[in-house]
Amino acid sequence: MSEMNEYTPELYELEDEMGNKRDFEMVDAMEVDGQQYFAMIPSYDGESDVEAILQDDAGLVILKTDEQNGEEFLVSILDDDEYIRISKIFMKRLDEKYEEDEDEEEE
Repeated sequence: MSEMNEYTPELYELEDEMGNKRDFEMVDAMEVDGQQYFAMIPSYDGESDVEAILQDDAGLVILKTDEQNGEEFLVSILDDDEYIRISKIFMKRLDEKYEEDEDEEEE
């Protein structure tokens, strides 16, 4: 019996402040100082291009959790210093992960 080694992305439908919905793939998650953060990239027909995001982080969306009325939501990071600090950590992690994946493919 052959094994299937397919990559199935973890997709989330996000809604912006204008009510527009779009699918995003979660590419990384981490906790920093007790706060949970998520790095997501737009999904196009269920596909994404992590390499393109690493070249130009304009497509990378970084969100954090916020609790409102006992429910947990993903929200934008409004503090510029917090956003810059967290985005640098995510970009480093994604760059390292992508390099590891390339090394494994070459073997």
